[in-house]
Amino acid sequence: MPVEFGLVGESPAMVELANYLPKVARSHATVLVTGETGTGKERVAEAIHALSARSRKPFVVVNCGALPDTLIESELFGHTRGAFTGAVNAQRGKISEADGGTLFLDEIGEMSHYAQSRLLRVLETHEVHPLGGGASHRVDIRVVAATNRPLEDEVLAQRFRADLFYRLNVARLIMPPLRDRLSDVPVIARHFIAELNKRDNLEVEEPNEDLLSALMAYDWPGNIRELRNVFESVFIDPPNGQIAFENLPLSLQTLFGRYHHTTPTSERTKLLDTLKKTNWNKAEAAKALNWSRMTLYRKLVKYEITEGGSFSADSSVTSVQPD
Repeated sequence: MPVEFGLVGESPAMVELANYLPKVARSHATVLVTGETGTGKERVAEAIHALSARSRKPFVVVNCGALPDTLIESELFGHTRGAFTGAVNAQRGKISEADGGTLFLDEIGEMSHYAQSRLLRVLETHEVHPLGGGASHRVDIRVVAATNRPLEDEVLAQRFRADLFYRLNVARLIMPPLRDRLSDVPVIARHFIAELNKRDNLEVEEPNEDLLSALMAYDWPGNIRELRNVFESVFIDPPNGQIAFENLPLSLQTLFGRYHHTTPTSERTKLLDTLKKTNWNKAEAAKALNWSRMTLYRKLVKYEITEGGSFSADSSVTSVQPD
């Protein structure tokens, strides 16, 4: 898999994608990338551009879902001076900016019918007409479009033009949700940790088996983006050594709690045993447990452990004296 584009995985679905993607990139075909939010559609578009003969030309991104109908035409096609209120200067559109390169239309299913018809004309004629009646000019672009909507259903509901769909749906790449390739979670985790270590100049190790089991049992509605956010949050207060369940923020411990198999009593016992072995040296205890000192202090409060030795009555140990 081309890891440099953030596309990581060893599952059959990702191996198939890795084999097909360079072939698509070498072609001149328009591409439609479909998949749920957070599955890496923009990364695929970037990879197609970088592996194509257009790689030295611009890669221009338009988020169709973030622009109102009143702006998307100007954004795509440009406008002449005075074309509308506030248009004090002429402006090139994104399509013209992408001339010679790749135009990535993200969330194209959000595009208005009128903008769809204008885009279809560009794909058919390779000419751009700015808003306000400016002179048209030819462009040489490759379009990669992405959507998290099933466009076939949108066509049936007459929310998306059938003729534009057929123009876009030449090469089709389907990004699988993370829940359908949970075997990729460990390798993706290692990839993100390596990236974050390089960024922050740290040496945090991969998750331990207990945490990996919890991560691989979760269904990941936010897909790859959600998994990365988990490790981003861990690096706010990074552990020494492997990442354990206890290194997650409390909100994530709650989220993944039902998949976690270590009981609170065993964690309290482990913490107390480590404190005794280190003669209640908290820095040494945190290092031995692969925790940060902040995590250790949170656990001391959680289990009501003090250096005098007492902690919550529901534990099997009621008093501990330091060695």
